[in-house]
Amino acid sequence: MIGRLRGTLIEKQPPELLIEVNGVGYEVQMPMSCFYELPNVGEEAIIYTHFVVREDAQLLYGFNTVKERALFREVIKANGVGPKLGLGILSGMTAMQFVSCVEREDISTLVKLPGVGKKTAERLVVEMKDRLKGWGEGDLFTPATDAAPMDSGAPSEESAVDEAVSALLALGYKPTQAPKWCLRSLSQR
Repeated sequence: MIGRLRGTLIEKQPPELLIEVNGVGYEVQMPMSCFYELPNVGEEAIIYTHFVVREDAQLLYGFNTVKERALFREVIKANGVGPKLGLGILSGMTAMQFVSCVEREDISTLVKLPGVGKKTAERLVVEMKDRLKGWGEGDLFTPATDAAPMDSGAPSEESAVDEAVSALLALGYKPTQAPKWCLRSLSQR
């Protein structure tokens, strides 16, 4: 699975971009809320990805933070919501705005998103309410940074924690449990 790309932005045509990593160009689709935060063409970018393999295509969806990717993965778990609709939802609002809508049960705002009708909005609120408890707290939606220089070869402790949290979320840990478990493991070193 392709989980993260670090390379040079070659093209940006919303909602798709082309990023070159060690001579290989990857086409990545991003929600507009993430797309507009990208650096300029020719500059380095780090993109956290979700890889989807279908019978007729292999698709990469990209996000600026591990948490945005984790939210996307939670959204597409909802009944009747696939990657295309998940991308549309996160294009219409930021991850934090979506979490806020679900917590407040704001169906009228969700219905304004492209492809989201009343029944889909209601289902999203019902299915996501428990999954998203605690997502708005703390520092969950700030972009992850890589403190280590590109050529150092050793990941920083912060990026290692981000990757560990991402892995735990992918394994099904709750968003409030994963960071606590990682921090507890670090303190036991």
